Amino acid sequence: MPDRGTWQFTAGAAVIGLAIAAAAVTAAGPWDSGQRKAERDRAASLGRTGGTHHQAPGRGVDAAEAPGPAPAPSAPGVLAAAPAPVTRSDTGPADPPATSPASVAKVLAPLLDDPALGPVRTASVVDVGSGKQLYGRGATTPMTPASTIKIATAAAVLSATGPDHRIPTTVVAASDFRGITLVGGGDPTLDMPRLRSLADRTAHALRDRGVTTVRLAYDTTLYKGPVAHPIGAANDNIAPVTPLMLNEGRLDDSTEGSADRGADPAGDAARAFVGLLSERGVNTEAGPTSAKAPAKPFPLATTHSAPVSALVERMLTNSDNDIAEALARQTAIAGGRPASFAGAEAAVTEQLKRLKLPVADARFADGSGLNRADKVSAAFLTAVLSRAADPAHPELRPVLTGLPIAGFTGTLSGRSSAGSAGLVRAKTGTLSHVDTLAGTVLSPDGRLLAFAFLAGDTSSASVARPALDRLAAALVG
Repeated sequence: MPDRGTWQFTAGAAVIGLAIAAAAVTAAGPWDSGQRKAERDRAASLGRTGGTHHQAPGRGVDAAEAPGPAPAPSAPGVLAAAPAPVTRSDTGPADPPATSPASVAKVLAPLLDDPALGPVRTASVVDVGSGKQLYGRGATTPMTPASTIKIATAAAVLSATGPDHRIPTTVVAASDFRGITLVGGGDPTLDMPRLRSLADRTAHALRDRGVTTVRLAYDTTLYKGPVAHPIGAANDNIAPVTPLMLNEGRLDDSTEGSADRGADPAGDAARAFVGLLSERGVNTEAGPTSAKAPAKPFPLATTHSAPVSALVERMLTNSDNDIAEALARQTAIAGGRPASFAGAEAAVTEQLKRLKLPVADARFADGSGLNRADKVSAAFLTAVLSRAADPAHPELRPVLTGLPIAGFTGTLSGRSSAGSAGLVRAKTGTLSHVDTLAGTVLSPDGRLLAFAFLAGDTSSASVARPALDRLAAALVG
């Protein structure tokens, strides 16, 4: 058994190595062929096998327009055999294992009592390898999770559609080819490069049939129910929820975070498509108008989103509300339910039940966590994270690989506590007076731990967030 000095040297080297790997991930891009591209490259250089390849080779238009993703290689379990814990000191009796319930409670209990977390706080810490709960305080109490509910949305859509599913946006024609319809399939990541490519192929298909003038309609009937999120219209955190939008309805060039949104994302996307067709010599007689596609349409052109696995990673890394609501509706569509808030809630709940997760007192009123009616427990979140690490569920691996890295990526890029940068991976959650954090960390004795900390009545995010970060950092050792 190595002595403590040897362990400290090894642990120090591991910290440096993980920090370097995290920096490499940042340089590579947060979801370039999967959140852990840099880590997979390192594994490949060491001759290891496995891992999940989330996207076809290349980026941008070529990757998005690929006819289908390459089959993902077999993904091994996230958990390797844990090294034997160091339990003996050179100068005294045996130390308690770093991941024993007593040790974890000793470290976390004082931190969880921090007044910055307000009077209502719950916690769960689980040893993923054994499934044993190492610490819990109010762990089964339903709480408003804010954006940590995206972990549940991610697991549900990956289970329902599979990680390789791509969301289509299609152009179809009537039998006379004089009327065409842009059909939204629910892809919020449709951007101008892909819309141009769609216009290229649409114009080419029309020219092949001698058509240069058309009537353009756009079809948003895939989604049902209210378009506005319950949080309200004209909110810079989310666009109206429609199956057709360009760059998430953003009115600027941003791709993440809050931004002014158009009131009619579908109409805006259709009008942009009209302009692109005109540039390619296809004129429109009128419109665009909102209308359902013909009952027996003729397909002209299609563009596809990145695989759902990559969308999940992007959603988790940047806490993207528009992608979250789209993925909740993809879950509903896959489950044969209406693509609405209510249909998505029922479908997400059903998928999580199939994964044997504890949903008895949970509520998934939306996919993003903006709705305060959402309720999950800390124990539920650690159960989802543990299931995502289960070798029997490789399709869920993006739930883990999409989590932001403390001090490096996404919503944790500017957050870390002492010693946690590059070592804590976690989904953040923030609403007014609600602050949450749920993710994974490797303990000092090599065990993968899943944790969830939920604070429900905080006075200020500026003090609650550091308190949550200290809790996660404490598990690093």
